[in-house]
Amino acid sequence: MSGAHTDPADPTLTTGQRIKFYRQRQGMSRAVLGELIGSNERWIKAVENGQIQHPKLTALIGIAEALRVRDLGQLTGGQAMPTTMFRGPGHPALPAVRDAINVVTVATDAEPSPLPHLQARLAAAWRARHAAPDHRTVLGGLLPDLIRDAKRAARAYEGAERRRALALLAETYNLCQFFVAYQPDAGLLWRVAERAIMAAEESEDPQAFGASLWLLAQAHRDAGDFDAAESVNRQGMDVLRPAVADAGDDLRAMWGALHFEAAYTAARTGQEGVAWRWWDQADTIARSLPRSHYDPMTSFSQAIMPAHAVTVAVELRKGGESARQARRASASAIPSRPRRGRHLIEVARAWQLSGDTSAELGALDNAYSTAPETIRYNSHARHMVFDLAERPGSLRRAANDLAGRVGLLV
Repeated sequence: MSGAHTDPADPTLTTGQRIKFYRQRQGMSRAVLGELIGSNERWIKAVENGQIQHPKLTALIGIAEALRVRDLGQLTGGQAMPTTMFRGPGHPALPAVRDAINVVTVATDAEPSPLPHLQARLAAAWRARHAAPDHRTVLGGLLPDLIRDAKRAARAYEGAERRRALALLAETYNLCQFFVAYQPDAGLLWRVAERAIMAAEESEDPQAFGASLWLLAQAHRDAGDFDAAESVNRQGMDVLRPAVADAGDDLRAMWGALHFEAAYTAARTGQEGVAWRWWDQADTIARSLPRSHYDPMTSFSQAIMPAHAVTVAVELRKGGESARQARRASASAIPSRPRRGRHLIEVARAWQLSGDTSAELGALDNAYSTAPETIRYNSHARHMVFDLAERPGSLRRAANDLAGRVGLLV
């Protein structure tokens, strides 16, 4: 079907044909669109040609934003669904964080922060993030100064101190990604991810490099480029493998986190046996760590593995297994409030798959009570709340109440 003769109001059009229409209307190539959403030309072509008939919601949102389509219904042919309904509005602190990231030159006439002080501030920021129900608001207040000071230190120090400063800068960018994720600025997320990789590689610190690759693999997976996610994940493992035999708890936790990411990506691509094998290997690594160990960036720990099992089952679209894993996993065992909130959203997805709408709504309500800013900016959660609020029945009133608290207009 030629884009020049396509009527986007035609109800028989597929999602792929609609995407092709709006892409051509923008005069945009498949390669450019793929790059904008962190995917590739081949994947875009597969969607447009119908080989991939149901792109993930996160990928559709990215495509809509790249093509300046404000309503997902224009791409899917369904009911009106403004993209802000799923992304959520940008956090009020986003402009200040973006400005700090985008600054090219940093004044070097002032004394740089002592590296132990900078490291202590970073550790405090991680702790504050995990303790806060409004973790994006907390990070939004801390990140601008932290980013500028980490940049200044990386430029001011020399030799071994500079390498250490670069590792801290990479970690700062990694922390920044937890703020930028799910914000309406996909380009900013990719810019931060790439800068983290560059700083980590220059630092010659394998853990810093592995951590940055861990987050980059997630970015590729969330954009729907599973080949890139798998490749980046393998590179992270290759970086850490030589040091694992004599590694301390922190490095082994990063090693385990990369194993789970491999499980997550395999689950997203429907490779059930592969996904559970990677999960088993990650679980073995977790059990080798002290029970109290909890990685501040990846959350990797013994406590997180049951939650990870829920995610694998949900991504494999196995309703019965998702419900079984959801019953086994204890949210209270997870010490981080935002991570606990995210787990409860995964539990809600498990109940959605198994058809238990009451339990689904209960999990979403618990997620909101635990970490309001986690559910407010999570596209899966917003979609589930919207669906429950639109559905007739006894739960509609409670779902509408939750929708109001999340910030949805229904």
